[in-house]
Amino acid sequence: MAGFPGTGKIWMNGTLVDWADAKIHVAAHVVHYGSGVFEGARCYDSPKGAACFRIDAHVRRLFDSARTYRMAYPITPAQLQAAILETIRANALKDCYIRPLMYRGYDSLGVNPSTCPVDLAILVWPMGRYLGADALEAGVDVRVSSWTRMAPNTFPSTSKCNANYANSALIKMEALADGYAEAIALDVNGFVSEASGANVFLVRDNVIFTPTLGSSILQGITRDSIITLARHLGFEVRETTIPREFLYTADELFFVGTAAEVTPIRSVDRLTIGTGKRGPVTEAVQRAYFDLINGEIPDTWNWLTYVYPADAARREPAGARTAKGH
Repeated sequence: MAGFPGTGKIWMNGTLVDWADAKIHVAAHVVHYGSGVFEGARCYDSPKGAACFRIDAHVRRLFDSARTYRMAYPITPAQLQAAILETIRANALKDCYIRPLMYRGYDSLGVNPSTCPVDLAILVWPMGRYLGADALEAGVDVRVSSWTRMAPNTFPSTSKCNANYANSALIKMEALADGYAEAIALDVNGFVSEASGANVFLVRDNVIFTPTLGSSILQGITRDSIITLARHLGFEVRETTIPREFLYTADELFFVGTAAEVTPIRSVDRLTIGTGKRGPVTEAVQRAYFDLINGEIPDTWNWLTYVYPADAARREPAGARTAKGH
């Protein structure tokens, strides 16, 4: 994952400011209590123009997360989406990672955040392959984490809250320290949950399995997209509880996520998965995903939003974006 550029513009509360000037106070509530919600989306430089992938779904999830945490900011989803596109254009980017962040700012410190203002920022920056340049084909080695995902009714796993990612950081750091690229965490009942920042899919006898929302997973937008694409390709997809041992006996495993995209898993706990290479089902789903974001197949579900007006006008007739296939 590429580092920050250190230059360019960041959108903060309606104003585009220089990267170096995008600052908050050390006493901001979010610094002390993780009281913020965020999104991670992507813009791709496709042959048909720079296009954000399912940006409307990401914006909706941000608002859902904010509602759960009783955060309100005076902006509509349509206005936020427009601000994201404005920020990408202000940085003259065609391929980038998108990070909208709504957070509790500076006023007072205490567990109750209600007196603190809600602020909003949008960052964009160039991004490489999250798990390495060759991971999309060669796959990655992972372990089952010793850290467990949150139990139901502790705090909401479907909300993309800053504080949730303390758990993710522990999962990721442990995996890296032990020589793995990533780890898969189990839920409180010992069933497969998710990785530090990606959902998990399993293939057995050409049937695709993935954990349910009840397994303390993030309701991933890429996850939903892959389920849709896989079914469109004719695969059966089952959302179910998955025992740990099914990871070891799967024909194929793969991660999906905004950063991970569709990344094969080569081994789990040093046990080779399938042939130890990207399997045919993973490859088929991966190809469908990249063909769509690269504009090589029709955008049947209207998942692409073009950043620059000339690209949008060239690709879509008037009225084409009247419905969203979510």
